[in-house]
Amino acid sequence: VQLQASGGGLVQPGGSLRLSCAASGGTFTTYAVAVGWFRQAPGKEREFVAYINFDNKNTRYSDSVKGRFTVSGDNAKNTVFLQMNNLKHEDTAVYHCAASQQNRYTYYRADSYDFWGQGTQVTVSS
Repeated sequence: VQLQASGGGLVQPGGSLRLSCAASGGTFTTYAVAVGWFRQAPGKEREFVAYINFDNKNTRYSDSVKGRFTVSGDNAKNTVFLQMNNLKHEDTAVYHCAASQQNRYTYYRADSYDFWGQGTQVTVSS
C-alpha cells in the first residue's frame, strides 16, 4: 500500500487545516490496523502527533496537540484525516502519515510503522 499525505499549506496562528492521508494499491484495513501522524520541523527529530486504530477505534494524541487536533478515518474514501485547529507557530513542520500492520503499544514510535507516505508542509505564520 502506498500513502500520500496532502492538505498542508500556509495558515495564520489560530487557523485550521485538515490533512488527508490517502491509501492506494489497497485499502487501509486490508494492509494495516492503524495509522499514525508524525511531524518533523527543521533541525528537529520526527515526533509523534496522533494515532488511530481501525480495529477498536482508539485514538491517541501527543500532549502538544491534544484538544486541538482530531484524527479520524473514512473507510469509504480510504482516507485518514487530521483536523488541526487553533494552530500555533510551533506546529510548523512537514507532516507524514504512516500505517502499521500490527497492534503495537509503541504507537508513538516511528519504527512501529511499516508504510510511510511523503509528507505535506504545514506553515503557521502571521
